[in-house]
Amino acid sequence: MTHPATVRTARPLDGIDLRAAGPPALISLAVDHLMSLGCDDPTISPDADADADADADADAGAGAGAGTGVISLDDSVHAEIVWARAAPPGEVSDEATAQAATGVMHVHGRSSGEPRALAADYLTTMCAVLTVQGLLAALLGRARGADTSQVLTGVDLAGLLAVSQYLAAATAEDGEAVPIAPGGPPFTTADGVLFEVETLDPEVWVAFWRALGAPERVAGAAWRSFQFRYATACAPLPEDLHAAAGASTWQEVRQAAQESRASVCALTSLADRRAEPIPEAPWQLSTGRPFTPPPARTPERSRPLTGLTVLEAGRRIQAPLTAHLLTMLGAEVIRIEPPGGDPLRGMPPTCGGLSARWLALNRGKSAVEIDIKSVTGRAELRELAAGADVFVHNWAPGTAERLGLDHDDLAEVNPGLVYAYTSGWAGQLADPPLGTDFMVQARTGVGEAVRPEGEPAAPSLMTLLDVLGGLLGAEAVLAGLLLRERTRSGVRVDSSLLGASETLIRSARDPRAPKGFRQPIRTSDGWVAAADGTDIPDMPREVTTAEAIGLLKRATAVTTTLDALPADPRFSSVLTRDEHGATVVPAPWRLA
Repeated sequence: MTHPATVRTARPLDGIDLRAAGPPALISLAVDHLMSLGCDDPTISPDADADADADADADAGAGAGAGTGVISLDDSVHAEIVWARAAPPGEVSDEATAQAATGVMHVHGRSSGEPRALAADYLTTMCAVLTVQGLLAALLGRARGADTSQVLTGVDLAGLLAVSQYLAAATAEDGEAVPIAPGGPPFTTADGVLFEVETLDPEVWVAFWRALGAPERVAGAAWRSFQFRYATACAPLPEDLHAAAGASTWQEVRQAAQESRASVCALTSLADRRAEPIPEAPWQLSTGRPFTPPPARTPERSRPLTGLTVLEAGRRIQAPLTAHLLTMLGAEVIRIEPPGGDPLRGMPPTCGGLSARWLALNRGKSAVEIDIKSVTGRAELRELAAGADVFVHNWAPGTAERLGLDHDDLAEVNPGLVYAYTSGWAGQLADPPLGTDFMVQARTGVGEAVRPEGEPAAPSLMTLLDVLGGLLGAEAVLAGLLLRERTRSGVRVDSSLLGASETLIRSARDPRAPKGFRQPIRTSDGWVAAADGTDIPDMPREVTTAEAIGLLKRATAVTTTLDALPADPRFSSVLTRDEHGATVVPAPWRLA
């Protein structure tokens, strides 16, 4: 989204020297983002181990390899990226084993009834963004007087963060509100169009299916399962709904959507998406008015955002996760919640009376209840913004402008504010569908990118883009804070689920990964996943997981129940419980 009144060239890392070495899988995307933020002509040292591994994995299309990635900025801040920061290195050695060990294969596979790998390098992509976050935070800390110089990240820590909400729910006091069972979109029309449907209104949902001839009582009974798919990563819908879609043409589906006000989207192929213009960076930064910063205290080395205040008006996952990461880095985060509080606080399952999922995203934040629809409430929010450093929201398009709470409005009371909008589409597509995770996956080819050849395209019911979008939002905020520090001006940053999709599909293989790529192997007592490029020998029919790991050399057991992770020797040392009894995943980086 472009804002002509405030845009000028804005690159917080202009003039900063970049050096990197290690496996391309661990450093390439991070280097790309750092270059987009201003680093020019990086020095990249070849990595012999990574090249050898890449050759070995060529048939599988993998670029992963063993080793350590190192990225240095101005020889003053250094990041070390490894596959296994918490787990033993022998257990997690690449993208495939990281997905297996941390439970990503399990969550992604819930809709199909057995563990499945993501064909795209999702955790490596997450780790790259986390690495850039750590480097930006360290530079910001140094600019504010701290002596932060080292950032440590790991792909396995990215995996734990990716499943943190699902893990919190699986280890909560009570059970899920709906069954976890196979099933879910997409739907297929009579003329062969795969499509997703989205609505946040149960009446719209029922009206859509009624228009396609499905029994109203069936559609109504299916609503809760459909609604909770964001939480459970599955949606066991009745066959009647798939049959109704299959008896209708795509034109009839679109007509039903128009009449009911539902949003539908045909699945876009990777080739078609790549033929469209795609921006180089997944966020935009623009500087605004100059300001004189007030005196600030020196932050802690490990918490470089100490002393900074973030206002967050977020819902669901994207904006709350952005603010959650800033909390981990030391910021004080104040949530703006509607009168009566965030309704998701009570979403089951719960721990100590609070939603386990809500705690996974909002632990450590304070909250104020404000009715932003009222004149008094908007005045109260502006008053809070006057004393804040960051304001982040993911309101529907046009809401901030309509309420008088856009960047230029809040700059009137605080010209030094970093204003962050984490949106769905970033205003980049004409006539887009509803900007939610699964719709963005459908429209941008992610449904194809995450599935190997031989599997039909289907968006994952794991909230891949909400999580990655939250990470990109935090990355953009940190870049904005550093830019503010260097230019002494307010900053607007825009990130989106579309940007998350574009970041992820850059890691997707073209053509698609071959049939059977990263397919977990069933054993007599579970599942095992081999590292990419591993030659799979013939194994005895009744081989155990431990025996299979011994035969495969580079392999790990697939986590198939998240409630077992806290006691799993691979992660038991880093998973803890909060005061409510909810499972807590560790910060995805360590700064020192």
